[in-house]
Amino acid sequence: MAFTYFFRDVQTLEMVRDYALPFLRTHRYINIWDAGCAMGPEPYTLAIILRESMSQMYFRNIRIKASDIDGSNLFGKIISEGIYPQEQVERIPRDIFDKYFRKAEIEGHYQIIEEIRRAISFQKHDLLSLQPVGSDLGLVICKNVLLHFQEEQRIKVIQMFYDALMEGGFLVFEQTQVLPKEVSHLFEPVVSNAQLFRKRV
Repeated sequence: MAFTYFFRDVQTLEMVRDYALPFLRTHRYINIWDAGCAMGPEPYTLAIILRESMSQMYFRNIRIKASDIDGSNLFGKIISEGIYPQEQVERIPRDIFDKYFRKAEIEGHYQIIEEIRRAISFQKHDLLSLQPVGSDLGLVICKNVLLHFQEEQRIKVIQMFYDALMEGGFLVFEQTQVLPKEVSHLFEPVVSNAQLFRKRV
């Protein structure tokens, strides 16, 4: 689904901050993959939540790889510029909005500040290629994508995520996505009220 907005399902991303970030911060770099990022509000929301929890110096070590199959060939430009219309940013808490957004030259649009934009890189990617965008990842987020796949495809994609995660890395789904039993032994649930899992050794 291409349309999304900032601070959607923010409770799940806050779970990432509360439960995954303490472990991730023990590493020099935090490598994150947002798989199926659409036009970028989700990875940018995560970046803002993380920035609020760490210093400017340490935030420079955050590297979020955002990917999407992007049939429109527009997502890369939108994400790199970080410019979004009013309707996609209106749910952002006012203090956060004032801190991280500025009016863009386009009427009714706003641009994310450069510090946050630098943390995100976009690449066009098909999850069904079963080729991850990187390795030794601390966190993989994949929401509102797997529900479009057949069960066998979901299993293969989740196995790919497992292989791409570092030891003790985290995997996040949307609330409606259940971990298939064929791969459930690969992860342990972190909390009972969110689809946040940790890679088993």
